[in-house]
Amino acid sequence: MRLKTKLVVSATGLTFAIVLILSALFVSELMRQRIEQTAAANDMLARQVLLMTRQAVEVGLRANPPVDRSDEALHASVTDALRSYQPLNDVMSSVVRYSPTVQDVSVTDAHGMTLVSTDPDAVDQAAVFRFSLVSVQGGSAAHQIRAVFGKPRVLDTSQALDRNGVPFLVAHVGVRSTFLKNSYEPWLRDALIVALGAALAVMVAAGLLANLALRPLETISTRLESLALAGSDVSARRLPEGAAASDAVVRVTKTIDRLDEQMRTQEAGYTALQANLNQMLDTLRDGVLLFTADRRAVMVSDAVAYFLTTPVSEGHEEMVGKRLEDIFAPESALGAAVLEAFADGEQVSAEGVTLEDGRQVQISLDRIDDGLGGGNMGTLLTLRDMESVAQLGQELEVSRRLAAIGKLTAGVGHEVKNPINAMVVHLELLRGKLVPGGREAFGGAQRHVDILAGEMRRLDRVVQTLADFSRPMELHLREHDLRQIVGVVIELTAAEMEEHGVRVTVEAPHEAMMVRADAELMQQAVLNLLLNGMQAMPAGGSMRVQLRREHQFAVVEVADEGEGIPVDLLPRIFELYFTTKPKGSGIGLAMTYRILQLHGGAMEVRSNADASSPERGTVFTFRLPIAAGVVGGEGRKVVAVGASHKGIEERV
Repeated sequence: MRLKTKLVVSATGLTFAIVLILSALFVSELMRQRIEQTAAANDMLARQVLLMTRQAVEVGLRANPPVDRSDEALHASVTDALRSYQPLNDVMSSVVRYSPTVQDVSVTDAHGMTLVSTDPDAVDQAAVFRFSLVSVQGGSAAHQIRAVFGKPRVLDTSQALDRNGVPFLVAHVGVRSTFLKNSYEPWLRDALIVALGAALAVMVAAGLLANLALRPLETISTRLESLALAGSDVSARRLPEGAAASDAVVRVTKTIDRLDEQMRTQEAGYTALQANLNQMLDTLRDGVLLFTADRRAVMVSDAVAYFLTTPVSEGHEEMVGKRLEDIFAPESALGAAVLEAFADGEQVSAEGVTLEDGRQVQISLDRIDDGLGGGNMGTLLTLRDMESVAQLGQELEVSRRLAAIGKLTAGVGHEVKNPINAMVVHLELLRGKLVPGGREAFGGAQRHVDILAGEMRRLDRVVQTLADFSRPMELHLREHDLRQIVGVVIELTAAEMEEHGVRVTVEAPHEAMMVRADAELMQQAVLNLLLNGMQAMPAGGSMRVQLRREHQFAVVEVADEGEGIPVDLLPRIFELYFTTKPKGSGIGLAMTYRILQLHGGAMEVRSNADASSPERGTVFTFRLPIAAGVVGGEGRKVVAVGASHKGIEERV
């Protein structure tokens, strides 16, 4: 059976059952009302008989009083009065004659003996037990139906005449159930016919309405199939064989499932695309903002905070949804330029703006049209810091040089190593030949041979260093707290710093700064910076190591009070073998720079070599991407290590 047919049959059957139940309740209520009406009518008749009985007793006792005061004499006088009082007999006969449901009327004494009755055979006989019509009236619908349509019986309605608070005479009206059945059958039959007719009519109407209600599913199914197959090839657009004749409900269900699967797939793709876009924006140094046509931000990169001169208490995520005027203050130079560019409504390409702190910023506006000639859909605003661009160019140049040096050292190490090995072998052979002749004769030649061997060993170490520097590094990346990495290096160098009279102060936040890094390589990079700062202060001094978070980056800053680096030498300090120290190797800073590059970080340096300046010294700063979590806080930990401090002391 088709699902549509099942739905129609189910709806029709449910409607028929509801109507049938309501019809049964309606018929039972009619039955109850009819029985109540019959009981009320018979009760009124019983009261009339009781009234006439009272009159008969009063009239008869006045005419023929009891011979004595005994109960037997009173009973005999009352019996004679009831039987001789003709109005009572007339009322009882008229009740039986004119009431279609009454079988007999009688009056009994307190002991149940029939004194007068419309049934002559019942006179002077004990009254037969009868069910009360009142009990049937108060019973359930099933009990009422059994009483009326079940086994024939006589139901009794009675009224008592009291004497001294005790029933003295009782008037009975007997109602035969067969008479009630004959009286109720006509209207009950009509009610059942009406109820069944209504049920059938409602059933047919429900079937038609259900069929009409499900008919639009054909149209819905066709449209859903077109939507589900949109963008597919021609073979995919063809419906499965037999689909046109299949149930519309089944087709709609399958099509909805197919659409749900497509939507889930597209949602997963959009989620991945959004995650990649957010990651790209977070690592981008340019500030990027996307505004809707009503100037509300829908996308803000993390770097936007760098360009706002007004302190921002909220992150880039909280800027989403704000208006242009709420993000850029009109009184600031950048805000005035941006608002003016938006007001002009034209494309802006690399327009320069000087901020209050002297930074040069370029702003660009790209209008996004809807492609249908309907107007502007939004605006893409790009902010570019020219100092960052120059710094990035410098880093690229250093990277290019290091890459070239790496390629060169890989070839030089191979080409030089082999001749050195051959020269060492021949020197050993020459030394063996000189020994038998005695030291007196060949002492001068032996000395030159020893010097030559020492220089070759030094050249071999240089070549080995070149080979180590050019060898690819294998990273073991794990999530580490950058504070712990720096802390290990501080403890490692504490004794040496104290020996050279250098006092190291470390400032770090209370919260963890999680980075994904190779702990050993990062410790080596920090160690190189600390040793470089210590060597720059041969007479001792103070060194400051600061850890902080700048948006999505963990920053480590190492500042010394050394002699500083001249401006003309700053671009070369990360080159291999370049050094300004007499005992320097020129490898430490180059290795540190390479380690940071491998971790996706960046490094910069600023220095002041003016001997008269109070800010004389060098500051090395490197940044690493935050691995996970939100790290920050106002509280900072200060750790001091130096000549006057044994170990580490904390000041919060």
